Amino acid sequence: MNRAVQVAMTETGHTADSLAAHIGVDPKTAAKWASHGRIPQTRHRAKVAELLGKDVLELWPDALKRKEPAWFRPWTEIEREAVGLRCFESVVIPGLLQTEAYARAVLACGPLMADAADHVESRLRRQAAVFERSRPPLTVFVIDEAALRRGSPGVMHPQLDHLAAVAQHANVMVHVLPLGAGLHPGQAGPFAIATTPDADDVGYLDDQAAGRITNDVAPLWAVWDTVRSVALPRDQSIDFLKARAWLT
Repeated sequence: MNRAVQVAMTETGHTADSLAAHIGVDPKTAAKWASHGRIPQTRHRAKVAELLGKDVLELWPDALKRKEPAWFRPWTEIEREAVGLRCFESVVIPGLLQTEAYARAVLACGPLMADAADHVESRLRRQAAVFERSRPPLTVFVIDEAALRRGSPGVMHPQLDHLAAVAQHANVMVHVLPLGAGLHPGQAGPFAIATTPDADDVGYLDDQAAGRITNDVAPLWAVWDTVRSVALPRDQSIDFLKARAWLT
């Protein structure tokens, strides 16, 4: 929890509902600023601090301490403002859909293992920045079945349950690309496409060392159209996730 935010709310007479009304977010989002210690999005932070009569750093001293890798920060800024997100993953569950336990397990065995705890926290904040807005973007995920089969049962069972639950949200589409689809161009690697408020498309590609942003998204759209076309429909994907969770 964030004790400083709770105290400031009490002193000013603000509630989650009143903050949400002033800022233009869902009351559940505002409540998490105090109860879960979540940090408001950059564009909301100063206004919340003003309403609570405090300086931003009094309420969120770590707000300016960016914990994600420097090369990833530009994409997180694009991601949190995007009106549409499409993501293909072939090896792991997309970061935006990871449970805390799964994120910890993945990060603990990769190049970021030395600071895994910080990066797990950063990943959860990243999820909040996308899904807990007043108007969340349309997000579409295509996940190769191979990613759903990798991991210990203790981690994968709740992760698959989480996927099945999130996939039923109105603004989230999850599609499983079954092993039976055979070879496909997505095997070249994971990627994401963000549609900005200005209706521009920006791509992101990941690799072993870092990631990069590209404005040349035509090749990514071609791959996306292919993997999306051979993936299972939404309802069948949800049934698949539930079945896999039961088997783990």
